[in-house]
Amino acid sequence: MAIPILPGLSLAESELEVSYILASGPGGQNVNKVATAAQLRFDAARSPALSERVRARLLEVAGSRATRDGVIVITARRFRTQQRNREDAVERLAALIREAAHRPAFRVATRPGRAARQRRLDGKAHRASIKRGRALRHD
Repeated sequence: MAIPILPGLSLAESELEVSYILASGPGGQNVNKVATAAQLRFDAARSPALSERVRARLLEVAGSRATRDGVIVITARRFRTQQRNREDAVERLAALIREAAHRPAFRVATRPGRAARQRRLDGKAHRASIKRGRALRHD
């Protein structure tokens, strides 16, 4: 089954490797006996679903969650069941890929115009004259 990420982009279930580990946090004594935390591994470097641009940005966005080999590791331990933690890990991976696929808006650097620079200087001169006026009254 495919996991939908964006229109035209989905991941095959077989690309995800999920293992379960012991979790800390809520769960009482059950937390010491049952491996409920889900650890999801996704090999972004070799994934056929990702374009080269998305792959490079994904590894950048993932930060410390990405290994040197290009594998993204997400550990989910927020919930008390394996199933909910697995769903949480998959959703967090999908959000990471969505963020990587988003193209930031191209921004053209602009400079203030001549009139804006003049207004700024006029304002500074005005403040300076006010302060000079205070200094003259100082007895």
